[in-house]
Amino acid sequence: MNFNSHTDAVVAVAVTLVNTLTAGESRGRPYAPPSGEERTAAVSLAVAPGASRSYEVSAEQAAELAGVAEALRTVFESVAAGDIDAAAHHTNRLLAETDARPHLDRHDGEPWHVHFHGRGGTLAGDWAASCATGLAVVLGSELCDRLGVCTAPHCDRVYVDTSRNGTRRFCSTPCQNRVKTAAFRARSA
Repeated sequence: MNFNSHTDAVVAVAVTLVNTLTAGESRGRPYAPPSGEERTAAVSLAVAPGASRSYEVSAEQAAELAGVAEALRTVFESVAAGDIDAAAHHTNRLLAETDARPHLDRHDGEPWHVHFHGRGGTLAGDWAASCATGLAVVLGSELCDRLGVCTAPHCDRVYVDTSRNGTRRFCSTPCQNRVKTAAFRARSA
């Protein structure tokens, strides 16, 4: 999206958490989120791209982030429904609940960079605050309509539209191809 690499990374983590940890439909099929050790592993993978270091994720932290993913989903669904006000209210509630407090930090030999959470928090709380702040940055910009939910039949996975013209409608190329194939078959029939 081009806010800054950290904001883009935490928004990408938010998308991955929602798509991995919330039930619904994916690419034309029912989707059940992983549980137990599979959920813990999925959370570890979800936060890895936005992390400067690897984390040991506990089952409790994975469960907490599954709840956060449900709350994050409401933001994407509100934007997809054209209700930016509701998305902003959901995001503000997440910011308050997570006690998000952006600040500059330097650690592990890295240069100064923004952290979106307070010091001494939990892994799940820190990621919840980071994802909420990342979504707040998007919603507070001219790109607020770039959060979406896949419009393909039987898919409710979320995405961030990073295209130049802002016309993305699908979570993935397979969903786009399913819709194009169905349209082609309908025209040919």
